[in-house]
Amino acid sequence: MPANLNPEYKAAESAFKRAKDPQERLDHLREMLRVVPKHKGTDHLQADLKTRIKELTADLAGPKKSGARTGPATFVHPEGAAQVALIGPPNTGKSALHARLTGSQAASEAYPFTTQYPLPGMFEHDDVSFQLVDLPPVSPEHPVPWIANALQSADGCLLVVDVSRPGCVEEVLAVREMLSERRVELGSVWPGDETVGDEHDDALTFVLPTVLVANKADIVEHVEDELTVLEELSGLDCPTWSVSAVTGEGLEELGDWLFERLAVVRVYTKRPGEPVDEGKPYTVRRGDTVLDVARLVHRDIAASLKYARLVGGHGFEGQQVGRDHVVVDGDVLELHT
Repeated sequence: MPANLNPEYKAAESAFKRAKDPQERLDHLREMLRVVPKHKGTDHLQADLKTRIKELTADLAGPKKSGARTGPATFVHPEGAAQVALIGPPNTGKSALHARLTGSQAASEAYPFTTQYPLPGMFEHDDVSFQLVDLPPVSPEHPVPWIANALQSADGCLLVVDVSRPGCVEEVLAVREMLSERRVELGSVWPGDETVGDEHDDALTFVLPTVLVANKADIVEHVEDELTVLEELSGLDCPTWSVSAVTGEGLEELGDWLFERLAVVRVYTKRPGEPVDEGKPYTVRRGDTVLDVARLVHRDIAASLKYARLVGGHGFEGQQVGRDHVVVDGDVLELHT
């Protein structure tokens, strides 16, 4: 029997897909369950929604210890131009890569499962910051029940592997299987790609843009060939990159790649009669508007915004543009309320 989903359900589902905060996702899931048509055609969907609500409720409650919910948070609120998660099998140098890129004190030891909880850090590239979140290893020997919810706020992920290890293919297959069980699929399309984004038949499945990162490129011969073989044997179809957390090889270029593929747009602002703000730019996404920038500056400015004047970047000097004008990387705006 067809589901015949109503507009109320489709609206709640769309809001769920956009939500980053886990409490917001839980609220939208409950709304989806409340408004979904109740008939045999939606029995499976209703069961899935109830299971997902139960899982997310448990994850939000946090780790349980001695009868009380304690422990560090498993959700990292997004900051910077974008949030990028670092995932992978144990002992691939993921934490060392995080430390090299962010200057964090991420524990990096020769034994597995050093990382126990999400560790955020800021990767400064040119004049923007990417938030990199180091996550625990994904492995059958040490399952992390909340890993899927930690990934929901990410705009993309680095799947860090060590192609010199004999069991690398099996490790990647295990990562994909474990995430799939938690309704996270590793996708190949990033926001900045011209092709249409990855879709999934199951609305509750999160498709996460992924780049396969081969660490330890300084000690692996023919690393690109190894990556090609890994892709073919694992069935993982996504962009690839080779880096070294030790020498820094490939890291600067990785920053350029993330900037482009995450469709980051930098917009600078100035007050009327004053010089351009020399601080960090506001960052939005390709296709965003003057109003989206105003919301980042201050909600009161966004509410009372009448127009903006382009005083630098694209367009002609002093051009007046409306709230819905699409901004371009490097624009300088003078906001008028």
